[in-house]
Amino acid sequence: MTVIISARGLSKRYGKQTVLDSLNFDIPAGRIVGLIGPNGSGKTTALKAILGLNNFDGELTVFGLDPRTQRDALMADVCFIADVAILPRWLKVKEAISFVEGVHPKFNRAKAEHYIANTKLSPDMKVKAMSKGMVAQLHLALIMAIDAKLLVLDEPTLGLDILYRKQFYQNLLEDYFDENKTIIITTHQVEEVEHILSDVIFINEGRIVLETSTQQMIDRFIEVMVKPENMEEAKSLHPIDQRAVFGQTILTFDGVDRETLASLGETRIPGLADLFAASMKGTAK
Repeated sequence: MTVIISARGLSKRYGKQTVLDSLNFDIPAGRIVGLIGPNGSGKTTALKAILGLNNFDGELTVFGLDPRTQRDALMADVCFIADVAILPRWLKVKEAISFVEGVHPKFNRAKAEHYIANTKLSPDMKVKAMSKGMVAQLHLALIMAIDAKLLVLDEPTLGLDILYRKQFYQNLLEDYFDENKTIIITTHQVEEVEHILSDVIFINEGRIVLETSTQQMIDRFIEVMVKPENMEEAKSLHPIDQRAVFGQTILTFDGVDRETLASLGETRIPGLADLFAASMKGTAK
């Protein structure tokens, strides 16, 4: 398993404020990783460190390179989308294609034009005439035409309606991702990406709260809608979270025997959003 991003003691401070607090993580090749956290958690700062856009303390390598001193070499294998609405309004589709062709050595113009031909975009259409969904299509066409090893998506579907969001991720999986590429996604719309993620990193207040593969997450965590008569026994097993849903009490457990929990009530695998909420309470380890 080839590790493409490795961090040890990754830290970032602005004056007395600690934004990243000694993060340790590895991201292997061929994974789709969700970097998930609330506003101000440090996830965007971590992405900027990976992309060589800010300085930091500790050790961080991407493809074996130091983003602080070897960013030019690094970016030959990286694509980055921060938001679907940042293209200049006067820019035409054909101009966007020509620009990327001129700045990225691994851009395939024919491939970009092929993707765009399957949309409602036309070469002379300007960004100001596009809906947000069409801008997202243009962005995706441009990045899918770059043979990059790492794709970083920071809130890539922010402001799009649900149909465009679903189409964005479907195209990403079907037309871009393969075992030689790695994707990092940050998003507030956790439910929409959980089915495509292979790994998750939950971050809060500059610290990693949970780092796991989605398969390990399925094996490790379980929710129980506990019967009232079993509540005392259930709580003795140290749940990491408790919430009420339609008058029923649901407890979340980490690493507790499943047969034992099944005797206490109805069980299910927690969704990523519910596990994220539990983790943000500072209880998941």
